[in-house]
Amino acid sequence: MASESPAQTVQRLFPLLAAGKAEEAAALFADSVSFSIPHPPGIPWVPEVDSARGMQTFFELLGTHVQAKEFDLRQVVADGDDVVLFGRMLSEVKKTGRDIDTAFALHTTVQDGRITRYHLYEDTYAVAQAYYGDDA
Repeated sequence: MASESPAQTVQRLFPLLAAGKAEEAAALFADSVSFSIPHPPGIPWVPEVDSARGMQTFFELLGTHVQAKEFDLRQVVADGDDVVLFGRMLSEVKKTGRDIDTAFALHTTVQDGRITRYHLYEDTYAVAQAYYGDDA
């Protein structure tokens, strides 16, 4: 049996997250993870993360605070261990009922079958508007 490509490993993540399976999603990550999501101060679903366990906490917090509505993966670019995904996400902040509608780029790295990098880039102003409203 041929081993899974880095792109295949990363793409297994999204169905698990859509099903609310934080523990199973976190199992795709290595013991040490480079995690980065630039975000406005005070956003409660973006913790400090450096491990698979931290990724599980992140996924659980995300599910507590945000309801996914649409996820459109538009392009996957793979080069060796690096996989960059481009798409659009529409989510609702549960606290406010406001939507976050943003394009995103997710830069991941897979080594030895486990994800070691998770760097998400999105419209931080849209996140702030959805969470803080006019006070953003």
